[in-house]
Formats: sequence, structure tokens, C-alpha cells
Amino acid sequence: MLTGENTQDILSGLGAQLPDRDPEETAEWIESFDALVQERGTERAQFMVRNILQRAGAQSVGVPMVTTTDYVNTIPADQEPEYPGDEETERRYRAWMRWNAAIMVHRAQRPGIGVGGHISTYAGAATLYEVGFNHFFRGKDHHGGGDQVFFQGHASPGMYARAFMEGRLSEEDLDGFRQEKSHEGHALSSYPHPRLMPSFWEFPTVSMGIGPMNAIYQAQSNRYLEQRGIKDTSDQHVWAFLGDGEMDEPESRGLLQLAANENLDNLTFVVNCNLQRLDGPVRGNGKIVQELEAFFRGAGWNVIKVVWGRQWDSLLGKDREGHLVRIMNETPDGDYQTYKAEDGGFVREHFFGKSPETKELVADLTDEQIWNLKRGGHDYHKVYAAYKAATEFKGKPTVILVKTVKGYGLGSHFEGRNATHQMKKLTLQDLKDFRDHLRIPITDEQLEANPYLPPYYHPGMDSPEIQYLLERRRALGGSVPERRSRHAEVSLPPSSAYAVAARGSGKQQAATTMAFVRLLKDLMRDKEFGRRIVPIVPDESRTFGMDAFFPTAKIYNPKGQNYLSVDRDLVLAYKESPAGQLIHPGINEAGAVAAFTAAGTAYATHGEPLVPIYVFYSMFGFQRTGDSFWAAGDQMTRGFIIGATAGRTTLTGEGLQHADGHSPILASTNPAVITYDPAYGYEIGHIVRAGLERMYGGSHADPNVMYYLTVYNEPIVQPAEPEGLDVDGLLRGMYRLPLGGPGEPDDAVARLSGNAPRAQLLASGVAVPWAIEARRLLAEDWGVAADVWSVTSWTELRRDGLAAEEQMFLYPETEAPVPFVTQQLADTQGPVVAVTDYMKSVPDQIRQFVPSDYAVLGADGFGFSDTRAAARRFFKIDSTSVVVRTLQELARRGEVSADAPREAIAKYRLLDVNAGPEASSDE
Repeated sequence: MLTGENTQDILSGLGAQLPDRDPEETAEWIESFDALVQERGTERAQFMVRNILQRAGAQSVGVPMVTTTDYVNTIPADQEPEYPGDEETERRYRAWMRWNAAIMVHRAQRPGIGVGGHISTYAGAATLYEVGFNHFFRGKDHHGGGDQVFFQGHASPGMYARAFMEGRLSEEDLDGFRQEKSHEGHALSSYPHPRLMPSFWEFPTVSMGIGPMNAIYQAQSNRYLEQRGIKDTSDQHVWAFLGDGEMDEPESRGLLQLAANENLDNLTFVVNCNLQRLDGPVRGNGKIVQELEAFFRGAGWNVIKVVWGRQWDSLLGKDREGHLVRIMNETPDGDYQTYKAEDGGFVREHFFGKSPETKELVADLTDEQIWNLKRGGHDYHKVYAAYKAATEFKGKPTVILVKTVKGYGLGSHFEGRNATHQMKKLTLQDLKDFRDHLRIPITDEQLEANPYLPPYYHPGMDSPEIQYLLERRRALGGSVPERRSRHAEVSLPPSSAYAVAARGSGKQQAATTMAFVRLLKDLMRDKEFGRRIVPIVPDESRTFGMDAFFPTAKIYNPKGQNYLSVDRDLVLAYKESPAGQLIHPGINEAGAVAAFTAAGTAYATHGEPLVPIYVFYSMFGFQRTGDSFWAAGDQMTRGFIIGATAGRTTLTGEGLQHADGHSPILASTNPAVITYDPAYGYEIGHIVRAGLERMYGGSHADPNVMYYLTVYNEPIVQPAEPEGLDVDGLLRGMYRLPLGGPGEPDDAVARLSGNAPRAQLLASGVAVPWAIEARRLLAEDWGVAADVWSVTSWTELRRDGLAAEEQMFLYPETEAPVPFVTQQLADTQGPVVAVTDYMKSVPDQIRQFVPSDYAVLGADGFGFSDTRAAARRFFKIDSTSVVVRTLQELARRGEVSADAPREAIAKYRLLDVNAGPEASSDE
């Protein structure tokens, strides 16, 4: 007999914990309960059991929680609603879609193309989607606003096949599957990619685990919009279609508590339990459906299992002693997968043959009838009942665990096979068998003419089936998926809103983090624009000085604040409200990025622009959640990402894992991210203003970007905006600072003669004051005149330079463009020395575009705990290190004494970490 290894207990074992001291009485109770079910039905039985359990609790009779139920459908057959559609019509065009989806992928493997694709996922999940398309998924023209559907990434061919039947895509489009440049104009992306198909897909999902997180926070964002009075989303539902293998991703399960805690009954997960991962079974020795049932129920979700199709109802009805249910419970997934790769006779012997009673249950069934005992995910009635129950359930999110067969209907070479995920082509015999199974009116001659290019099938837009399909979509509000980018008008803040950034901090010191927060506070006060700002902070508001928002903007909590706050008497007391503006996901960067994505795409999802501003420890941004930011870029999210406590040496007491020396490099790998490293508050003001103009000013060719600003916790005197500021240079990546900066005598360089050696010092962020101090030391100690440049964006300078190179490469007949950094430094003299609080690769991005000798200083290696002065001296990035490196470059050019660098090393005790310039270590 086919068996797996030891299978863990899958039931709670309610009756196994205590001895049965009166078996006769037990039998009478069970007989009475069975009679209740038979005479009054399962709904009455459920009511009675729940009341008894409640009474048991009141009488202090302990009953363990039931986390896992029998391996049967949650909804009893007698409680299933009547199916509302024409099932036969729906079955016919569902078959056509399954054919076209598979043929599209198959044709994409023809000689000379061979771009891959996935046949089996949609083949097994077609019923799950079609029940939704025909009766549940509401389009954007629905009076309630429409649903948001996160489609399983590998099932994308099915969505294209449906769009073909609806007339949204042509055969030429289907033949452009995965050929987005060579078939441009008629191309289809491999998976749901909104950036690649901006009027079709809404949500990128194929990076496993990102979809579940984003779906949860999309449901939260819907409620947030409603409770803040921005849009009525009460009649919108979020659906997320996931794989059972995908549920192994920590991200897939890690945020379930939010949906339960906030009672997000506008959210339904549909987990396609085909029992297979990409390489083999999900739980060969166990039962993934039971595992997920326990997990979701324990997380506070409503759980609906759809395990068996209607053909099993009569067998289960005859199973009075529970022998069949027992075998269902005990059979591991590895065996279930094998059964669907064999035949009816095999199932009779190895499954039903496990006991005389179950073997007798199917004695009057043929092997073919046994083979046609379907799994629940292939039964319209069972799936419809589950969807209807999910949408009507109140108070909790719902997960529907649906058992299917991967590769269903594709034939014995595909169904349930371990390798089915990688199989992309059908043999000629496979094509014929699949055609026969689906009853597609295509002849052998048509298939044999060119097995690489079997024909698609469409009965014509006037056929009764297609008219029925289109009528169902009209009734539900239009086609799904569909993305629209039209949105409500945005009144951007006036110039006065940025005044606080331009005037500096006077005689007081303020870190750039605080300069940003002050600017944000004024932007939020704007009557028209302020309500669209969504601050998102993962449990570090006080660190960043954002606790000032607590009593005014308040923290979003749909349940309000139903407790007496311990700090209620303080000015900055912690305040929660259903109408709160701040999103506080807790210590949860992944959830924060999901919230950022939902808010940053509200302009398209809901037609209501929101401007998310996610503030976090810079070290724990792109390093921890880079994949989520990549998905945010795909979804064309707009907003601001603020990497606070940036730099490798500013957060001196926290140590290695808090020391960010590389986030600008990580951010630079995302094409949708515009990275800035501002030094002063007035720079931040111009960058934020330019970002808002780009996103919602209506004139930029590409508004779908995220601005990443690194800000610091090191207080300095924030200078007022200088007169004649080169704003264009600031925004494009670099501009020259005037003489007489903070702490610098006006005549430090002016006293030097015109023949003095010259140098160019490039710095960004917190390193700009070091460069200014280095300029003073070079002038006073070595007679060198240096210019200081604030490099606001190394990444944007590099992108500009690369674009110029590309222009020269492709169009040599045109006038060669000059990179902006080359233009800025063109008329300068002397070597160029760059310094940042990041690793050397950050300033090294622009090396090829610098028109002079170029040297970089940086904090390579791991961070550590120490004073700022010691850390900077250790990494050789402080002001005196800049001086020595500049002298070395000048000496190499023969412009200063060859001994000057050695003398400077001795003078400043450069090799002594305790001899660095004084610096504050406050955090």
C-alpha cells in the first residue's frame, strides 16, 4: 500500500485528552447529535454546538480551541447556495480560455523565440478565477468603486486568454508574449507588471510573498481612505490569489495579524493548494491545507476549506462511521499528488482500498467514475459557495484554502507531475488530448500543419457565449484587471510652505532630520494639500522628532484609543484615532513599505492621490526591504522615502548593524528611485518641492518615481538659503557653495594670491561641513585655495553621464552632449577630492565623468560603536583626512612640496584615532 512517512496529527484531538468513563453514555450523545444533523441540518447543529461551547466556558469546563478540522469542505453541502450563473455556458468559454492560455505559452517556445512561460498554474486554477470573473470581481465602473485583485503571477496567461475572449487583446498580442521589445506595440509581459503594461495590470505579484503583504495593506489603505473622509471605499473588496508553496515565504504569513487586528473583512486570500512547489510537493509527508488552516485560524482569520468536489458528497454522506474521513485525514500530500498522476484503478486500490468499508463505498463505481471524483477547486458550485461566504462574512478577513491539481486537464504528462512547473511545451499528442478534453473545435489537420503554431480559438464576438461573458463583466463594472491613472486634481503647496527650510536654524543647531520634520509639519498644515500626506513611521517617531505629530495629526487606528494613555497629560501624548493621519505599522519595515506602496498608488487605484512619506532608519530600508521597493517601482508608486540616521559614523553608539554606509548604492539599483543626500535644510526644501512638482505638477514625462532622501541625526547650524542659489545645479546633483559657510571666516581663501594651488572638494550630506573645514585648513596651513561643492545626488550625476554616453554611442552624427558633472567642473582648476559618510563606491559612481584627477574617501568596511571623531579618523574621512588626500594629489602634480603630505600626516596625527577633530556624539 502506498504510504508516506509518519504524518503528524492533524486534528486537535478533542476527545483524546481524557478517558471515556462511560462509553454507553458517550454513544448516546453522539447518536443524538447525528440525529440532529440528519433531521435539522448542519446549520442548526452548528448553532447548538456553539451554544454548548459558550455554556461550557461559563461553567468553567475547559475545552481546547479547535484549530484544525477534518480534511473536508468547511461549508456543508446542505448549506451551499444555488449557483446563479449558466454553468454550461461558463464551462464552454472557460475551456476556450484554458486552451488559448496554454497555446500562447506553447507558441512562445517556437524555434527562434523560446522565451519560456508557465502552462500548468492557470490550467489548475481556471475555475478559481472564472467564478470570480463571472460573479464577484467588480470593475472600476461599478458604483462601489471596484475591487482590487492580486492575481497569482504564474497564472498571467489565463488573464491574457480572458482578455482575448473579451476583445481587449488580439492574436498578434498573444503572440507577443514575453517579447516586449521585439514585438513592441503588441507585447505582453511575462507576469503582472504594471510598469510594463500600465493600462492593464494593477499589482505586481510574482515576487513570492510581496503580494500577500501588499494585499493586506491595500485593504488597510482602503479603510484609511474611508475613515479619513477622502473616499468611500466601503463597497470595495481586495482579493489575493496565492500559491500554497508561496505560503512558505515569511512575508506571506508575517503580516496576518494586522488584517485580524483591524478586522479587515474587506480582504480575502484564495490559496491555490495544488500541493506542489516549483520542484516537488509542498508537504510530501504532511498536509499543507491543514497546516494553513491552523495557522490562519490561530492568527484570527475566518477559514474556509474547499477540498472536495460535489461528486464526493454522496460518498461522504454514506460514510456514517467516518472511515472515509479518517483516510482523508491520514493520507499525506505526497500520496494525494501521486494519485492524480496515476488513474482510477490506482486510486481504488491505494486510497479507497485502505479499509474494507471505504473499498465497499466505491464498489459500484467504475475506474473512470473514481478518476472523475474532482477536487474542490475544479467545482464551480463549491468555489462559488466559498466566495459568497467570504464576501458576506463580517468582522474578520477570510482565507479560502482550495485544493486543485496543477496542470489540470493538460494530460498525464503534466497533471500533478513534479516537473510540471518547468514544462512549457506540449507534444502533438498532448495537443490532441488537450483539445479532446476541452472539446475545442480544431481538427487534427490544423494541429498537424505546424505543431509549433497550433491555432488559438475564438468563436466570434457575436457568439452567445461571448455575449454572456461580456454581459457578466458589464454587470460587475467592466473588465478586470484594468489600471487607470486619471486622478483628482492636486493643489500643490505654495512657495511659502517651504519658507521654514529656506531660513535655516539661526544660531541653534539642528540635524537635517529635524529640518525635514519641520518642513513636513508645515506641508501638513496646508489646507488643500496637507490631508493628502501620509506619514509612515515603523515605531521610531520619537527618534526622528515626529512625536510632535501625535496630538494633532494623530496615529491611525480604526478602533480609536480605548485605553487611558499613560502620557495623557504630556503635550506630546500618544494619540490614536480612526481619522488619524500617521500610519504606525510597529517594528515592521516590510509592512511599512507595503503601506507606502498602497498609499503611493492610490492615485491610480482610487483616483485619489496620496503622498506617502516613509521615515525609517536608513540602514533598514533598501537593505531589508529592497524587493518590496522594487515591486513598488513596478506598481509605479509615488512618494518620499526618508532614510533617517543616515551615514556610517553619525549613529556612533549603535554599532555595526545600525551603521549605514551603502544605502545610496542599493537605492541606485532601482530605476524608479531618485536618490539625494542633502547637507542642509534649504536643499531639502527644494528637493521636496521639485519631487511634488514632478509627481503631481502634470508636466513631467515620468511622474512615477520615489524620492529617497538621506537625512542625519548630527546637529549643525543650518544656514539660510544663500542668495543666488544655483537651484538647477542643486536639483541636478551638484552646485558650488559660496565662501563663508558655517564656522568659516569669509577671508580664509580670499587672502591667498591668484597663483595659489587650487583644488575642488566634493562632499554630500553630513560630509559637507568636513569639506568646508578642510577648505579652511588648506588655506591657512598650506596656502591652497579650494572650492567646496555640495553634491546632492551622486546617483543622478551618474545617470546623467550615462545618458550622455548612450547618446554619443547611438547617435555619433549628433553633437555630443556633455555630462552635467563635467560641465560644472569644466572651468575649475586642480585635482578633485570627494568625501562622504558612505563607502567609496558612492562618490566613485561619477569617476568617468570628472574632467580632472579624481580621488575619493569613504567609510568602507563594517561600522562600529565609538565617538564620531574616532570613527571618522579611523575611516580617514574627517576634515584633516581630506586635507592630506588633497595635498597628496597636488604633490603628485608638482603643485605643492613633495613633503607636504608626510608633514600633514604628522601635523594632524592622522594615524591616531584619538586625534580626530572634536565632534558631538549625541544621538
